[in-house]
Amino acid sequence: MENTWDQRYATEAYIYGTEPNDWFADKLKIMKTGSVLLPAEGEGRNAVWAAQHGWQVTAFDQSTEAEIKAKRLAAEKQVEINYLVKDLRSFRGEEGSFDAIGLIYVHMPSAYRQDVHTEMIKLLRPGGSLILEAFSKAQLPNKSGGPKDIDLLYNPAELKCDFKSMKILEFYHAKINLDEGSHHHGVAEVIRLFARKK
Repeated sequence: MENTWDQRYATEAYIYGTEPNDWFADKLKIMKTGSVLLPAEGEGRNAVWAAQHGWQVTAFDQSTEAEIKAKRLAAEKQVEINYLVKDLRSFRGEEGSFDAIGLIYVHMPSAYRQDVHTEMIKLLRPGGSLILEAFSKAQLPNKSGGPKDIDLLYNPAELKCDFKSMKILEFYHAKINLDEGSHHHGVAEVIRLFARKK
């Protein structure tokens, strides 16, 4: 899997673009700045935007090619980000150490999805916010992006269960028009979640 992502990111172009995800940016704008974690961040578009807006950013991805591009984008925009090469199962942080976590198109098998989401909740401080946007299982026939393995796609009930310990502020399944680089383009079926740790 790691080699697959390295191959995918080994291009001059930013395959998901250099602008932040709309849902992530809209939610971060209404929050007081602090520390934010971005797992499976890829080429750094969300991390760099957050840093430009005063956030202290930690991001990680399993791909070294993604790290190179994220750091290049940060240098171009003259901001600092802490970017690590880790996968979702091996990343560990101090409990309660982040004010916000952005799970933007972070897809993983059902075998460990719940464990990773539980770990993310632990990393949030009380009152911290979680922002999630991901493809739903209804995305499978679409050509606008996302995994082609239904086990890597989500349904609302699964995610609601994973984050049931949090106060859910917004949660819905939506059909949107994606325009995020060459790999996220067109009509897409997504789930959006905005929640606060109690």
